[in-house]
Amino acid sequence: MASQKELFDAIVIGAGIQGCFTAYHLAKRGKKTLLLEQFFLPHSRGSSHGLSRIIRKAYSADFYTQMMEECYRLWVQLEHEAGNQLYRQTGLLLLAMKENPEFQTIQAILSRQGVEHQYLPSEELKQHFPNIRLARGEVGLLDKSGGVLYADKALRVLQDRVRQLGGKVHDGEKVIEIKPGLPVMVQTISRSYQAKSLVITAGPWTNRLLRPLGIQLPLQTLRINVCHWREKVPGCYGMSQGFPCFLALDLSGAPHHVYGLPAEGGPGLMKVCYHHGNAAEPEEGDCPPAFSDSQDVQILRRFVRDHLPGLEPAPAVLEHCMYTNTPDEHFVLDRHPKYDNIVIGAGFSGHGFKLSPVVGKILYELSMKLTPSYDLTPFRISRFPSLGKAHL
Repeated sequence: MASQKELFDAIVIGAGIQGCFTAYHLAKRGKKTLLLEQFFLPHSRGSSHGLSRIIRKAYSADFYTQMMEECYRLWVQLEHEAGNQLYRQTGLLLLAMKENPEFQTIQAILSRQGVEHQYLPSEELKQHFPNIRLARGEVGLLDKSGGVLYADKALRVLQDRVRQLGGKVHDGEKVIEIKPGLPVMVQTISRSYQAKSLVITAGPWTNRLLRPLGIQLPLQTLRINVCHWREKVPGCYGMSQGFPCFLALDLSGAPHHVYGLPAEGGPGLMKVCYHHGNAAEPEEGDCPPAFSDSQDVQILRRFVRDHLPGLEPAPAVLEHCMYTNTPDEHFVLDRHPKYDNIVIGAGFSGHGFKLSPVVGKILYELSMKLTPSYDLTPFRISRFPSLGKAHL
């Protein structure tokens, strides 16, 4: 047990995937590291739980595609260290109307960045994936490096690695006060700690920790229904049968993206979800999932009916997840405007899991006052001009 006088190089608040990778990078470099989590691990109240997440290089912003190059290498490195498979390549199929601007942007970025991909006009798409029904004018783009990350397994592996590397992981310790300074003091429900630097990766609870520090970020917490759909014929959308992950842009009248991961294992359940939800308080992550007639599920039902006829027309299993969105859906990776030994990682907007190896590296670099490996202009707090500094 840590004593009050023990001085850490860094304390990380929040043991989701971003906090775990931050602590991993710190501990791997010999830094005295403490990872704090308010809930007992494992838990399903935040954004990082669940069996699977999509990994892809197909993005509509060059900087994410560039970051993903290193992310893939770091995921493989973690697999080797742990002796555990965390990634399975399936390909990522982008579905859209040919003239969709985002589709065209992603295609141009993949070409510019030298990422292996394949454009699939309608007829060729039907030949490759006959169990996808297409409307007139819909085409595909296959990011061949795309696939599935095993989310829960990755969290466990990272927490174990942090401990093995000499770091400490304390769960069931909610932070109730942060006192800026050198050192920074962190008071939890059970004890007090001090560190040279602090990294906050608290997901939906970020602004509650930042408010007493004089800053509020423009974050919106959304509660997302995670839907699993049963195959009519087991294996028709299976990973072992070569079915890819997919991302559908503006199809079936959906104003936000629909995404899916192939079925794996015995139950024959395919994960198909809507990349949006309802505004919620963080504690609503504890509530049961919404009924299957909610608006987002109705959108998914139409999409499944129109494009995935081999699935049952209603979800078999509903779970939930929390998104913490920024207005532009880009992350916040920055130091506090007043306290430069307090670093903030927030606003991962439902697409941050795959990027967490590099996000954790960047947050480690910021906390150690190192030159960041990437241009952080898209992730600076200062990009939000409405953020007044009256409290700073």
